[in-house]
Amino acid sequence: MSDGNKIIRMANQIAIFFHSQPASEGPDGIATHINKFWEPRMRRQLFDLVDNHGGEGLDGLVLQAIPLIHRPAPQADAPAGLAGTAPAAP
Repeated sequence: MSDGNKIIRMANQIAIFFHSQPASEGPDGIATHINKFWEPRMRRQLFDLVDNHGGEGLDGLVLQAIPLIHRPAPQADAPAGLAGTAPAAP
């Protein structure tokens, strides 16, 4: 499963819960959950889906929550092959 599909599935699962709540709580509740529990990398993927793919596949409540979700800072690009590695020993 691609990362995009996984993010869509996860976001839509949150929306399923909020469809059972009063309509006024949906977008805020979804945004609160995502802001609290999703790491910046996951939120970047969500915003990529919205910005570059029109939010295709996302539940309408998730799309309503997007303005309330904290957009993480762009990820700093690391030189190829060096991301996540420790410095070389002297």
